[in-house]
Amino acid sequence: MAIATIMLVDDEIPFVEAMTKRLTRRDLVVEQAFSGRDALEQLMDGSKAEVVILDVKMPGMDGIEALQEIKRKVPLVEVIMLTGHATVESAIEGMKMGAFDYLLKPCDMDHLITKVSEAAARKRQQEEKIINARIKEITARRA
Repeated sequence: MAIATIMLVDDEIPFVEAMTKRLTRRDLVVEQAFSGRDALEQLMDGSKAEVVILDVKMPGMDGIEALQEIKRKVPLVEVIMLTGHATVESAIEGMKMGAFDYLLKPCDMDHLITKVSEAAARKRQQEEKIINARIKEITARRA
């Protein structure tokens, strides 16, 4: 079984393709998106992604804007910001908006896999809490 299903979002197609190969070899299911808008469309259209690895600097909708929309529309999906152009301000802004973590390119692959595993576990825990709360609510109504 795969560690997690992720969505890799970056406007640099060769980077996405290379990372997809590397991550797939490490037991991740990888969905690809080449813009923030593309990622949002896929997430709203039945994507199975548990974790989004999102580039910060992209034309059009940048990573911070995409993060904001992802958290608004699919709040349980965890987002790891990934950038080669880090600033303290963008890292702080991303974390305030709900990013799970903020990593610099090039990123150590083992470190990235660890962060993805932690983010996927957090998403699954949140889903389990919601399910348990619904079950409790339903059983309370019947009592």
